[in-house]
Parts: sequence; C-alpha cells; structure tokens
Amino acid sequence: MAKTYAMVIGGQSVETKETFEVKNPSTGEIVGLAPNAKLVDLDAAVAAAAAAFETWSQKSDEDIQAACEEVTAKIAEHSEELAQLITLEQGKPLNGLGSRWEMGGAGAWAGYTSGLSLPMKVLQDNNEGQVELHRKPLGVVGSITPWNFPVMIAIWHMMPALRTGNTVVIKPSPYTPLSTIRLVEIMNEVLPAGVVNCVTGSDGAESIGAGMSSHPDIKKIVFTGSIGTGEKVARSAAETMKRMTLELGGNDAGIVLPDVDPAQIAEGLFWGGFINNGQTCAAMKRLYVHEDVYDEVCEHLVAFAKNIPLGDGMSEDVILGPVQNQMQFNKVKELVDAAKDKGRVLLGGEPGEGLFFPPTIVADLENDDALVREEQFGPALPIIKYSHVDDAIAQANQSENGLGGSVWSQDIEKAKEVASKMQCGSVWINKHGAIQPNAPFGGVKKSGIGVEFGEEGLQEYTDIQVIFS
Repeated sequence: MAKTYAMVIGGQSVETKETFEVKNPSTGEIVGLAPNAKLVDLDAAVAAAAAAFETWSQKSDEDIQAACEEVTAKIAEHSEELAQLITLEQGKPLNGLGSRWEMGGAGAWAGYTSGLSLPMKVLQDNNEGQVELHRKPLGVVGSITPWNFPVMIAIWHMMPALRTGNTVVIKPSPYTPLSTIRLVEIMNEVLPAGVVNCVTGSDGAESIGAGMSSHPDIKKIVFTGSIGTGEKVARSAAETMKRMTLELGGNDAGIVLPDVDPAQIAEGLFWGGFINNGQTCAAMKRLYVHEDVYDEVCEHLVAFAKNIPLGDGMSEDVILGPVQNQMQFNKVKELVDAAKDKGRVLLGGEPGEGLFFPPTIVADLENDDALVREEQFGPALPIIKYSHVDDAIAQANQSENGLGGSVWSQDIEKAKEVASKMQCGSVWINKHGAIQPNAPFGGVKKSGIGVEFGEEGLQEYTDIQVIFS
C-alpha cells in the first residue's frame, strides 16, 4: 500500500477526505497519495501563518538567524531521505546532477541565506536630523513551486521569507508534492507552529494556486513556473496589491564564438542544455555556433552525449532519467517531430518506453523553427549556424524570454562584450546555468519580475519603512 501523506497546518498533520496519486515517472508505480486540499484548508493554513507571524516577526534578528540555522542542520540530517523521495516522484537520478546534487544545493542555499541580514541603514545623521531605513517583514508569504526541483526551489522561496521574519504557506506542484510535504514536516521539528505550512491540491475545480494569488491575507506571492501561469498569478495578485517575485520561463541561448576548442567545451555545452534532462528554467535551450567550428562542435557534443546512461533514477549508475510527466513528454515529442522536417537529427529523436526520451540534438535549424522559438523544457537541443556574431546576438534576443544566456570563447573580454549585448538577466562565460546563492538571479522581458538570492533577493521579502527624527 502506498503511503498517504497529510498537509501541515499550524504545526499539525492535517488529513483530507480526498487524495490524489503521485506516480514514479520511471515506472508508473504509485509513490504515495497526496492530500487534495480545498479552499477551506488554504484558509486554515493562512490563518495559522498569520497567527504565527505575530510572534515570529517580533523575534530578534539573532534568534531568527539561529532558527534558520537549525532548519539548515535538519535539512542536512535528512538529505538522503529527501533525495530518495525526490527521485521517486520527480524521476531524476540519485547521482550525477540529480537529487543528491539537488539536496546539496538546497543545503547550500539554506545555509547561505541563514547568514544574511538586512540591518538598519542610517541615510542621514547631521544637524538637520537623522533618517533611518528599516526593512520590515511583509506577513504571510505564499509560495507556489514547480515540479523540476521540488525541494531546492522550495528552499529558495521559503528561507529568505523566514530569514526576514515572514511566515509561509507553500503549495507544491501536484506532480511532486511528497518531498515538499516531508521537507515542511522536518522544518516543523525546529520551527514554531504555523511558521511554515504546506497545502497540496490536484489543481482541479478548487485551485489552491489561484486561491493563494487572490487571498487577501497573503501579502506576497513567490512563484516559479511558466509565463502563462505567471501572467494569471500577476493579474490575480494585483487585486490585493500583493508583492510578487515571479521566476518564469527561459529560452536561454548559448553563443559559441569561432575561437573555441570544440572538444574542450563539449561537456559544458551538454550539461548546459541537458541538466535535469533539460527540465530547468535556466538550461540552455538553443545553441548558436559559428560556421568555422559548427561541424566540429556538433561532432564533439554528440560524441559526449552518446555516453550518458539513461534509465530509472533509483539505479546508482544512471545519470539521466525520464521526462517528468506526460504533458511535458508530449510537448517535447511534438517539437522534435516538427524539427525533423526542418533540420538534421544528430542524436536521439525517437522516444523510448514510457516517459523516457533520449538526449536529442538537432542541427541546421532556423530561428523561426518551433524547437528554437518555443521553450521545449526537455531533452532536445537545437543548433543554429551563424556567420556573423551580431546576427547571432540579434537572433538570441528575438525572444519574449530573457532569463539566462551564455557565451563560449577563449577570449574572455570578447565574450564579456558579447554577453553585455544579450537581453537576459544572467550570462555565463564558458558554462551555462551556474547559479549561486550570493548572486541575484532573475529574468528580464517575460521571464519574470524581481530577483532571488543574495541580499537583493532577501530585500524582496520586505517593505521599507523610513523613520525621520
């Protein structure tokens, strides 16, 4: 019998009358039964968080930091347990850049965020008076997380909220709710009741996500997901003037300059595009390669990709797993099938059994082909040949997305010059997607509002109060 999970509200496990199945994308087997919450459950969670805010927000900065450090220690203590659960419900392998790696990232972000602070700033202190800038917590923060990194993104949302004196109601994706429920249970072992709450739903008639974005007692929404859903969240949240951090879709471009060593960059290019099977907002989704090195880059990239083991993530020797869900699988297949008529399939292209789709590389595509134009969010990388770098930059910028990008070159200064012309929030040189907790991360254009990480990300969970004396 599969385990039945419960919500976490006010420090207590709360069962629901209805549940929904969470399946292992590698095998199709049921991993567990998740609580199918109603809007009345959301109201209860928000009320618990609002009550806890009254005392949590009044704690000293030192006490809140100490509590966050306890949470970080708890995450480390349960790291393997959570990694196993992530693999079972998300499909990513335990090893490689899989769930153990995700848990390492979650711990690193939790630890770094715990050590940040936003002390009062004196803006003026002279014979005309003193002016102080204070950062104040907002209240209840609503977190809506996606299915690709269910624990790490939950930490990205929750830890800065807690560190700044807010309380949280988190709603994970219905595809991967179990690891988030368990994470919140673990956090509640050291946090006061109601500081962190978790509700889950199947996104049916009573959508918990929609209820959160419109809830009058939730003061901020932090959402990671698609542009379409982000637009709905923003419209709904506007009615109550909620603060928002939206990290939305990315169709990241990589630009390879003609001076590269193709053999040297092949591994970096592969993982830039295929980390988490391409199911990563800031993965490289399209690759522009100069004509002088085009054939060699294609050759070395394919040679590296051929040796990556694909299979059930619970196998210790597997490095890539399945696509997480049927809807995403169908989208990848549709885009790859369309690309076959336009370009040259160098690797993959044909789905395996179940939700397995092999790493697929398609060359000779144009900028208006669907696999280039749309965010595939899966294991398929289109490659576009260019002659002049200004043309590559212009093509890279012809997107409503602007999350990340990369430039590949042995001339770092030239690469930085190209990077400065790319319309995206982050640009990496000779790597792609290497985010870190001390560097702000966010998108431009339709890729989002606000930033996460570092002091700038922490500030997004506060209001400013200026005191004149």
